[in-house]
Amino acid sequence: MDIDILTNFFFMAVIAATPLLFGTLGEILTQKSGSINLGVEGMMFMGASIGLSASYFYEFYAGDGTIGYIALGLAVIFGFLAGALGGFIYSVLTVTFRANQNVTGLALTIFGIGVGNLIGDLLSTHAHGFTSSTEATRRVVANVGIPFLRDIPILGRMLFSYNMMVYFAIIMALLLMWFLNKTRVGLNLRAVGESPSTADAVGINVTKYKYLAASIGGGICGLGGMVISMVDNSGTWVFNCVAGRGWIAVALVIFAAWKPSRAIFGAILFGGLSVLRLYFPLDGVPAQVYDIVPYAATIFALVLTSIRKSKESAQPKACGTNYFREER
Repeated sequence: MDIDILTNFFFMAVIAATPLLFGTLGEILTQKSGSINLGVEGMMFMGASIGLSASYFYEFYAGDGTIGYIALGLAVIFGFLAGALGGFIYSVLTVTFRANQNVTGLALTIFGIGVGNLIGDLLSTHAHGFTSSTEATRRVVANVGIPFLRDIPILGRMLFSYNMMVYFAIIMALLLMWFLNKTRVGLNLRAVGESPSTADAVGINVTKYKYLAASIGGGICGLGGMVISMVDNSGTWVFNCVAGRGWIAVALVIFAAWKPSRAIFGAILFGGLSVLRLYFPLDGVPAQVYDIVPYAATIFALVLTSIRKSKESAQPKACGTNYFREER
């Protein structure tokens, strides 16, 4: 098989994996606090539309003075804040008002998809039917690779030729792994997710940890949506652009056994499945069959993971259960 095809396939798999990785990391952080937020899809939509809007309106008013790094930076900040808002809404409903976590997450998905598409359509209307980043911003977004290292044959393409958001996602995964396993705050968060009553008894503020984990986790999910609109779609709004990747991210949390390091490899695997038809087409196989492969693989992964349960890869014990201090 042609080595160039394999190299390009791996490259595109990593590109496709980036939004999935952000969504997975955000949900891992949330679930480590004992909350299951099924609203990842909605928060990604919010991050996609609001992040793109921040970049678009900066470019609109800056005109020829647009600085690409500022446009992308604003997209990152507002994409994160949009997702964090979704996580905060989830926390208010489930932590303060003790609403059912699953129902609240599903409601957040519907809300986020609606808000995202509404804002995206209004943005397109303002842009007279078609949004598009300026050349300055596109150059920054497409500013790929690490100088000199990207020129290495084969490895340069596979490891050192990506845009900055890819490396940002990988660094975030490594930082989250360190945070959860090596810091006191991270260990406190894990304690809240395993037994909030015990954590409360030793003086850990359960409510604060749950709010922060869900809000920051939602913000990370929002970054995944922002990558879709700003990087994958080059600053153009596409209706329903997230297209179910938030649900794949939820499944990847289980597939990765709630470990950020495994989430990197899981995201690349599912990213590869999503671009499979571009590099390994089979005669007579419709493109629609390839489109359902990532979702079919998601179901298979969930079944396999449930069969191979172990103590080390188990869901945090308090997930899905609201904490009532009076029952401590």
